[in-house]
Amino acid sequence: MVYSETALKGVYIIEPNVFKDARGYFMEAWKKSDFEQHIGVVDFIQDNESMSSYGVLRGLHFQKGEFSQAKLVRAIKGRVMDVAVDLRHDSPTFGKHIMVELSEDNKRQFFIPRGFAHGFLVLSEKAVFTYKVDNVYAPQAETGIRWDDSQLAIDWPIDRSEVLTSEKDLRLPLFADAEYF
Repeated sequence: MVYSETALKGVYIIEPNVFKDARGYFMEAWKKSDFEQHIGVVDFIQDNESMSSYGVLRGLHFQKGEFSQAKLVRAIKGRVMDVAVDLRHDSPTFGKHIMVELSEDNKRQFFIPRGFAHGFLVLSEKAVFTYKVDNVYAPQAETGIRWDDSQLAIDWPIDRSEVLTSEKDLRLPLFADAEYF
């Protein structure tokens, strides 16, 4: 696997070695020893999966305090645009974001450490999205930032009239008003 750190310290794009032949393909999706060699020790405790249709935008989510989560995400079916926003107050990239396309074709993975908001937008007819997390879901610590906050200036690749999101996500605060950690 190739591990490439992005402009946001601690955030990585991971590209697996994919072995294809007439039968299909084989790849290692995650290998603890390689992951720890390139990124460090992250004790993943749970795998989650969602299925969404074109235009669904989930995010930008994070959990506060002791319930903060690191995530290793990928699209196993379809295509998504994935975004991480740096919420670490002491970071030189505080408030900046990185965007990466994840798809069943490119097989990329995206590692987002604790201290980031995360979200994704479905670009294909359907997408199946998986993620490993290193902490439990804690509804009392769950929050986020509006996906369309002009201060973040995220250039989502579809027209906003096509975006489908939850009522809960529409009520998230703007970046300037959010309580981070």
